[in-house]
Amino acid sequence: MAVRAVRGAVQLERDEAGHMEEQVGALLTAILGRNGLHTDDLISLWFTATPDLHSDFPAAAARKLGIVDVPLICAQELDIEGAMPRVVRVLAHIECDKPRADVAHVYLGAAAALRKDIAQ
Repeated sequence: MAVRAVRGAVQLERDEAGHMEEQVGALLTAILGRNGLHTDDLISLWFTATPDLHSDFPAAAARKLGIVDVPLICAQELDIEGAMPRVVRVLAHIECDKPRADVAHVYLGAAAALRKDIAQ
């Protein structure tokens, strides 16, 4: 079984804890679903959030989805002028048999503009 990395991002409409939980939950659900993964396939999740998000930790949404025995970490994204606001990104380390080229990276909504080269 190989170790792979899956990228993803979502742009929030507003900085509210419930909205973050909903959107990050949708992102994680899409990553798992599009890659045929279960929570047992997760090794770790690394979240970043743009500096304009203060309402909650993105990792809290993962815990509410039942991802409870996977190491999670949150960090602040670089504050770059002109960068897309209110974005949560995730880097998921997984175990899977898929070739690297077959891993589906997930960029939801407006966040698809961040990585047109890999967004599906």
